[in-house]
Parts: sequence; structure tokens; C-alpha cells
Amino acid sequence: MKKQIHRNCLISSLILIGIPQILYSQEGLDEKINAAFMPIAVWWEDLIFTSIPLGSMEVPLVLILLLLGASFFTLYFGFINVRKFPLAIQVVRGKYDHLDKQYEQEDIKDTIKDESQIGEVNHFQALATAVSGTVGLGNIAMVAVAISIGGPGATFWMILAGLLGMSTKFVECTLGVKYRDISSDGQVHGGPMYYLSKGLKENGKAGFGKVLSVLFAILCVGASFGGGNAFQSNQAASQIISRLNIESSSAGTLIGILFAVVTGIVIIGGIKRIAKVTEKVVPLMALIYVLAALIVLLMNFQYIDDAISQICSEAFSPKAGITGGIIGVMIQGFRRAAFSNEAGAGSAAIAHSAVRTHYPASEGLVALLEPFIDTVVICTMTALVIVIFNMNGVFVYGDVINDEVLLNSSNTRVGGVNLTSLAFDASIPGFSYVLSIAVILFAFSTILSWSYYGLQSWKFLFGRSKVSDLSFKILFLIFTVLGAAVTMEAVIKFSDAMILALVFPNMIGLFFLFKKAKLELNKYLKAIQSSKL
Repeated sequence: MKKQIHRNCLISSLILIGIPQILYSQEGLDEKINAAFMPIAVWWEDLIFTSIPLGSMEVPLVLILLLLGASFFTLYFGFINVRKFPLAIQVVRGKYDHLDKQYEQEDIKDTIKDESQIGEVNHFQALATAVSGTVGLGNIAMVAVAISIGGPGATFWMILAGLLGMSTKFVECTLGVKYRDISSDGQVHGGPMYYLSKGLKENGKAGFGKVLSVLFAILCVGASFGGGNAFQSNQAASQIISRLNIESSSAGTLIGILFAVVTGIVIIGGIKRIAKVTEKVVPLMALIYVLAALIVLLMNFQYIDDAISQICSEAFSPKAGITGGIIGVMIQGFRRAAFSNEAGAGSAAIAHSAVRTHYPASEGLVALLEPFIDTVVICTMTALVIVIFNMNGVFVYGDVINDEVLLNSSNTRVGGVNLTSLAFDASIPGFSYVLSIAVILFAFSTILSWSYYGLQSWKFLFGRSKVSDLSFKILFLIFTVLGAAVTMEAVIKFSDAMILALVFPNMIGLFFLFKKAKLELNKYLKAIQSSKL
């Protein structure tokens, strides 16, 4: 215990070392950090979103890979996202936990001691940890960005991406449990790094699997710094600065430091402590946000049918001013959905790998709930609130500069979480302050989950030593500060590209391994049927 406290204090002290220097530095520190960071963000975005011609439009290759892959898995598994949805609910509620005990009783006697302790968290904790990595500011800020740029129609494609993504999430999380490593002390190490290397090795493609697994691990570390961390601290800091009317040009950096200190204290504890925090924080923040959205929608009930009509009609016939027409709207929907629910990126498989189960497919079924909760439910509610808010033309769809729209009433530009905040405030005056608290909780829980994802990838690359562990956490906390200091435009460019870059090695690997997930599903369904006899 004393050693753990010492490590917590060490990391916190390392972060706090910079505070006196920042406090006495000249004005404009945030701007200097942003100026240095922006060229990197632009270059990385251009690289990852390399496009190919499709009619009169240039479509990012990564989005084509996501869509085709998700559609194929949905068809191959016979619309598992719909057929097995009730079963997934039953599994997460623990209805079939007894199957693991039966498995142990039937297992070879001298292996029971090891296998009875397999995994670190239960189904609900694994889901909460993974959902906290997906249900975050992507649901609040990125939905606002998608609608600002692509109009209401972007929501339709977001929902479709979420439904299809449920099948992809099943495959990657089933494989994540199947090919995980469990150390002698019971710690679980899993995710695409392991199923790409082990699974492809089984298929006689060891070299190819090694390349994909290393590439994924490198990109996942970057994604943990970007979308899982910097973007979250950026939007949380934006809300704090806005609510408190802070005018200092170094305010973002200071808030980022404070955020990093609190984060550092929690992430030292590993997945068990993260799971304990997220299983409490995630339901709370989701409840606050969903109830608020429901209140707004009920207060504007007469406009809901008009909003839905706009979402459906403008998905195929967008208004003038929307760049790229229907393809442009589709790109916005799929791009933001991918950032929000991460289906196809493989990141959530890292958290799900830590579950206590002998049946990999059981956790795959639990995982398919994520895109539904994240995109189909929460993102759609956010979209409806914003579309209703703009019924009277508060801003013009497509008239966006640096991901911000111009408000006709005040001639000021807002974007991301601040636009969503205004939409809520229009119906519930003063609720933006409550929303600010929810935003901070969203950001904090997402940062915690992504710290675990990044750490697992870092250990895959550099080993599982204490030095490796500490070095990652220091770098991770630096990006917490960095994210709070730079502009939303810069952090979105970097974050979008980092998370979507994971799609390339992960989806390529899934195309070689999806049959393994089918075998595990059949095995689990057979166990369920046998238990009912």
C-alpha cells in the first residue's frame, strides 16, 4: 500500500513540477503549444484520410474498409446485432454466469486452480470500462460537429454505422478474450495486439500477424494520447473556461495539469481500480445526460417528428451548402460514429479481454451492446436536441469554420460541446452548468479507460516492467495537459485520425480471423442449450 501511494505521489509530483513555470510564464502559452501541435495534426489527418475516387467524390479509404467490414460481418453472422440482442442483455445481467462454474467442474482437475481465477473483472465491469471509453465526448461534441458540417442527415448514417458496428464489435471482442495472455499474478493482457499475432500465427501467417500487431500497438498508443485523452481534456477544459469566464491565455494548460494530477492518482491502480471507478461513474453520467436529453425532447415533443423527417430526408437530399452532397453527409455520419463507438478500431477488445469467463463469445455478445448504447441511443438523442434547437435557423448547416458554426443571434462562433450546451440551455435555462459536470465526468472516465488501452499496447511493445509502466503513464499525463491547451480544430484532426488509423491493421486481421469467432459463438450457444436440458 505504501509503495502504491509513493508511486501515485511520484507521478503527481512530476506533473506538478511544471506549474510554477506556467504560472510565471508570459501570456499566450496555450497559443504557442497549439502553433507547434497544429502542423503535426494536419499532416497526420491527411495521411490517414487518404481518399479514393467514388463518382464525383473522394471517399476516405478507412471509411470504406469500416463499412464493408461491418456489413460483411452482419450478414455472415446472420444479423447477430438483432437476433442476439436479448441474449446479450441476459449475459451482462449474469444469467449465464453459472456456465463458467460448470466449465471448471468438467475441466481437468490439475488445471482448475489456474483457470478458476481467469480474468480480472465481471461482465458488467468490463462493459462499463469499455463503454466509458466509447460513451464520452464523442456523443456530445462530435455529434455537434457532424451535424454542423453534414446537416441533420449525418445522423441517419451515424445510426446505420452504429447498428452495423455491433457485429464488428462482437467479432473483435470475442477474439480479444480467446487470444488473451494471463500472467502468473492473474493480470490479463489482451486486445488486437494478441489476436493479430496469435490468431494469424495459427493460420500460418506468423510474420504478417507480427507486423499487424506491432503496427496496431503503436497506433493504439497514439490513439490513447489523442482521442482517448487530448480530445477529452480539451473539451472538459473548454467547458470549465466557458462556465467560469476565465480569460487567461494559459488557462487551458493549468486546467490540463490539474486534470492530469487527478487522472494520475487513479490510473496507477490498473484495470481493477479503473473498473471500480467506471462502473460507478459511467451509469451516473449516462443517467444525467440521457435524462436531460429526454426532458428537452419532451419539452419539444411537437418538433420531434419534424426533426426525424429532416434526419431521414436530408440523409439522401442534403440542403444546399453541405459540402459533398449525399456522399459528404455520409462521410460525416460514418466518421463521427467511428470515433464515438470505435467499432472496427479494436480498442474496446482490450478492456473486454479482462473479463472473468471461459467462453469468449459471451463477452463478444456483451460488447455488441456498446455501439447500440453509444451511437443508436445517446448520439441520436444528442442529434435530435441539436436539430430541434436549430428549427428556427439559429445557425446555417454547412457554414463551418474550424469546426464551429456562426450563431445568427450573437454573431459568434461555437462548436463541439459548446454548441450542444447551447442546445440544452435553450430548453432548460441554466442546465448547461449541469451538463458541464456531465462533460467532465464523460471526459474523465474516457481518459481512464484509454489509459488502460494505451498501457496494454505500450507493454506489448516494450515489456511489462515497472519502468515501462511508469514511462507510459508520464507521457499519457503530458498529453492530458497538451490536449487542454490546444484548439478544438487541432485536437479533432489529430484525434480522429489516430483512432481511425487503428482500423487498418485491425479490420485486415478480422477478415482472416472471423471464422474463429463463429466457432466460439457456436460453442457458447451449445453450452447454454445444454444447461437448459
